[in-house]
Amino acid sequence: MQLYNKLSAEERRELIAQAGTERLTLSFYQYHQIDNPKILRDYLFVHWDNLDVLGRIYVAKEGINAQLSVPGPRFDAFKAFLDDIDFLKGVRLNIAVEQDNESFLKLTIKVRDKIVADGLEDTSFEVTNKGVHVNARDFNQLLNDPNTVCVDMRNHYESEIGHFEGAITPDVDTFRESLPIIEEDLSEHKEDKNLLMYCTGGIRCEKASAYFKHKGFQKVFQLEGGIIEYASQVKAQGLDNKFKGKNFVFDERRGERISEDVIAQCHQCGTPCDTHVNCANQACHLLFIQCEACQEQTQSCCSDACQEIVNLPEAEQRERRRGTHNSNKIFKKGRSEVLKFKQ
Repeated sequence: MQLYNKLSAEERRELIAQAGTERLTLSFYQYHQIDNPKILRDYLFVHWDNLDVLGRIYVAKEGINAQLSVPGPRFDAFKAFLDDIDFLKGVRLNIAVEQDNESFLKLTIKVRDKIVADGLEDTSFEVTNKGVHVNARDFNQLLNDPNTVCVDMRNHYESEIGHFEGAITPDVDTFRESLPIIEEDLSEHKEDKNLLMYCTGGIRCEKASAYFKHKGFQKVFQLEGGIIEYASQVKAQGLDNKFKGKNFVFDERRGERISEDVIAQCHQCGTPCDTHVNCANQACHLLFIQCEACQEQTQSCCSDACQEIVNLPEAEQRERRRGTHNSNKIFKKGRSEVLKFKQ
């Protein structure tokens, strides 16, 4: 019985092309007490591998967080499988704004301590005591209310390429950093202001809204389904789109176009651009914003040093990478000193 991915990205890419079937990119999450996440993890892998599901899924004692793609013809079977699991029956599925058959190239399901790393160790904090969910129409009304403070619960490299008009965008690298910063900055408004939050698909706001209620905020609201569902409702209902730019996504697409506004700039030359890339030097792999002209000039590298490395023989590049690992600290998400314009 296979419990782990065995194919390379290139092998999977070739199989997707041979299948000739359009795939559907989607995400979902659910907070729920899971006694044995490892058993659920293996159960999901066996069944989803048979359905040719690909993606990145985290399972923990507090619930599940899934970002994945499904072959279109197997979507109904996938949905029926979810509905057969009690706590996932009827779970909201966030369908991607822009589809790409290669958004995911392997199935990875991991058991984690938490489905969203929050750094919290307060045992009295109850994640299910969440804020009020609002749809796109109500979100727009609250956003226009002068008594509302809107906060982006995502990281700086996400909000840099797109955010809601007038939103506070904390300059943080991780979700866990944002919670104490926001609490301190808005401590004077726990009772008199509407605290309106949003994120990519809703999962971070779900936890954040419960956290801020726990900390004494009285009027806590969150965008149900996040930016993904907001964009869908705006289009379907002809609502005013208050989101400017791109929605950063954690798959091969890197972003979904929500409006035609380009609010970011190339980190190397400063020209308007909102395309995230990874440095072509696999030992670096830095995530940053790079325009087409700089991509051509630098061979998709973040620096002269990395460009020198990618022009070495592949065997020598592999030897230099031996024993190294691209952690989040190495990625730095656009804060590297080599990015001249970013600095």
